[in-house]
Amino acid sequence: MAKFGLNIQAPKEIGWHTIASPQQGQTSQITFSILKLESGSEYEGQLSGETVAVILYGLIEAEVDGKRWVSVGQRRDVFTGKAFALYLPPNARFRIKAQTFAELAFGSVPAPSGGEPKLITPEQVRTRTVGVFNWRRDIDDIVDASFPARRLLVGETRNPPGNWSSYPPHKHEQENPPFETQMEEVYHFRIFPPNGFAIQVIYTDDGELNEAIIVKEGDTVVIPRGYHPVAAPPGYSVYYLWMLAGDRRQMFVKFDPAHEWVNGAEGILREWQRWLG
Repeated sequence: MAKFGLNIQAPKEIGWHTIASPQQGQTSQITFSILKLESGSEYEGQLSGETVAVILYGLIEAEVDGKRWVSVGQRRDVFTGKAFALYLPPNARFRIKAQTFAELAFGSVPAPSGGEPKLITPEQVRTRTVGVFNWRRDIDDIVDASFPARRLLVGETRNPPGNWSSYPPHKHEQENPPFETQMEEVYHFRIFPPNGFAIQVIYTDDGELNEAIIVKEGDTVVIPRGYHPVAAPPGYSVYYLWMLAGDRRQMFVKFDPAHEWVNGAEGILREWQRWLG
């Protein structure tokens, strides 16, 4: 486990696993959990915070505070298609029954009470492509700032082999809008093929934090502060689910001044790319 950028290995057993939480000392706000269910099994629970549950793969039946959805989920893995997700208001009771082998990721954070349970379908997930050349990546915004949540932003990023993401390096640790907002973040990784790895870099301006973490299939990284780019090695696609928590729910980020020039070069590079055909 890294000193600052906490890297928690994947759970292998069936059932509920709390991966990172304030109670365990890895985060200040976010509780991140994984639920693995065999076909036909079910799990019931209640979470005190505002929660988003993302179906990583599998088909489930879900019930939240009396609202029921049948046959939710469709993709065979996180690299194929957009996600289904559930929004659970604070203190909601839920039941998940697996119709196939299924795995879900839960992000929960303290928030004011209120709100209604909602099913988020792939048609509601906004996809965008960011960057060019070897820092191009695809991003799915599952819960963005337009969604009526209180404190969470949730999405998925996919890096093609050899590409970087969260690049140019950025951070969001100080409340200084519109230049930067304070938001805690957790990354949950999947690799294809699964015997591969990714590199998670976390560093600060003053050099106090300067880490490169080898991330394996199913690992989770807690990002308490600092710039945090991700690299996919040649031959391996990298996916990570990201969950952000903050009072403002707006992504104002500060780019590393040493590398921010890359943003300005993207327009020129896109024109060059079109010219090359």
